[in-house]
Amino acid sequence: MKWNLRMVAAQRDLWRPTEVLAAFQQVGFNPSLSKVAALWGGTPVTVRLEDLDKMCAALNCTVADLLQAEPLADAQAAPESGQRAVGAEEQPAAGPLRPVPRSRRGAGPRSLPPN
Repeated sequence: MKWNLRMVAAQRDLWRPTEVLAAFQQVGFNPSLSKVAALWGGTPVTVRLEDLDKMCAALNCTVADLLQAEPLADAQAAPESGQRAVGAEEQPAAGPLRPVPRSRRGAGPRSLPPN
């Protein structure tokens, strides 16, 4: 996802986080200036839907204006090119795959559980 807060704000002639904060406060959204600066400076990891709705109301935009989906070029190219993950082996033709236990370091008999 691409975060477009700066572009949407610039289209509304808002050039600084303080100006965006003032626009947010007009619709009853009162984040801290540091939160607005973090939203302004980069892509947030999470955004509450309620906050996103208030941001859209303040900037007179839609969620699609703020969040833009980007295609995953690497994920789409891998199946077509026949590439496999490192360590991947060819699957046997018949039967389900079963987990293979890891070898133990000591390779001796297991100890008994405590009583």
